[in-house]
Amino acid sequence: MNVEHEIKLLIEEIKRLGSPNSDGNVCVTFGTLFNDDRCANIFEALVGTLRAAKRKKVVTYDGELLLQGVHDNVSIKLLKDTL
Repeated sequence: MNVEHEIKLLIEEIKRLGSPNSDGNVCVTFGTLFNDDRCANIFEALVGTLRAAKRKKVVTYDGELLLQGVHDNVSIKLLKDTL
């Protein structure tokens, strides 16, 4: 899969699993994304897709590299819902 296609899929999964915050942006925790069965089947490298989406300013989160377990409570905020 190409990166842009994976980012589009990521946007849909964040919207499916997340909820709007006070700013109106949809947020989801890394743990929720990582532990979701559907996401596990879609994304071969979820962390890599998140990093690419962050570089394109589609999502934002604290830190550079997210690790399962350690960063499960890190909030991922969707900044725009199109690429």
